[in-house]
Amino acid sequence: MQLKNLFTDDSAVSPVIGVILMVAITVILAAVIGTFVLNLGQSVQQTAPQASFDFDYNSSDVTVTHSAGDTISSGSVSISDGTQNESWTTPISAGDSKVLTDYEPESTVRVIWTSTNGETSATISQSTAP
Repeated sequence: MQLKNLFTDDSAVSPVIGVILMVAITVILAAVIGTFVLNLGQSVQQTAPQASFDFDYNSSDVTVTHSAGDTISSGSVSISDGTQNESWTTPISAGDSKVLTDYEPESTVRVIWTSTNGETSATISQSTAP
């Protein structure tokens, strides 16, 4: 056996690197295809809007007014006092208001946002009724 030939013979390096690259490419493709199939990227984009609301209480109703923040698409926001819901049917921007009639005294009135696909919801603002 010639020791010099052992160190200079690199004929097996190329096939090993080729196999490693093929396995890496297969793993990356499987991850990308799996992400699209399971719709994992879609729910990340569904985030609650940033908005402020004012609550004006009268003897039998409460007026909820969008005071500042993002414009919110129609149909994704509702007002609830725990017993009833009132939905906004038009896009909501600063200055728009909605009236919730016959609210429950001492209940928590909430402005609730729901994502377009219905997977996510969040309370944007809330107030305790007198």
